[in-house]
Amino acid sequence: MKTDHIDIWIKKAYRIFALNGQEGLKIERLAKEVGKSKSSFYHHFADLDLFIDTLLEYHLDQLQVITEKENQAQSIDPDLINIFIEHKIDFLFYKQLLVNKHQEVYQKTLLKSNKVIEKVFEMNWVNDINPKLEKRQIDAILSLIVENFLLQNTVDNMNYDSLSEYFTNLKKITTNLF
Repeated sequence: MKTDHIDIWIKKAYRIFALNGQEGLKIERLAKEVGKSKSSFYHHFADLDLFIDTLLEYHLDQLQVITEKENQAQSIDPDLINIFIEHKIDFLFYKQLLVNKHQEVYQKTLLKSNKVIEKVFEMNWVNDINPKLEKRQIDAILSLIVENFLLQNTVDNMNYDSLSEYFTNLKKITTNLF
């Protein structure tokens, strides 16, 4: 079980990574954000690589929290949109995994994340537009939708109006295709 002191390191780093990517995650910057010394970081975490592993585990834990909420969602708008807004940092972290997927450590977590995110989103999306497609077609289109969603959204535009417009347009496009 993590202590509050360790938790603050993880939560601050998680946010930094989500907003600035791997390049923004520097121990000196993180220590300043936490209000502790760099040596305090090394006291709790052996090095940055092991710490990143901890962040990736934290992300997968966050996805489980999101999945529980998404399983209760009845629709994309407003249910899923509200979850996206509440967990925007988690989705922006996920976006950084996508951007950095060329690195094996992020690729592995991205694949695990995809399984979780796409499964729940698929249920809502399929119920919303009811496409007459085979499972493999739905999976392929959904993969494109998730990647497009992640690449288009930022901390600034992950709000109700922008997301509602995004999903309205997505529904129009996919409905016209099917």
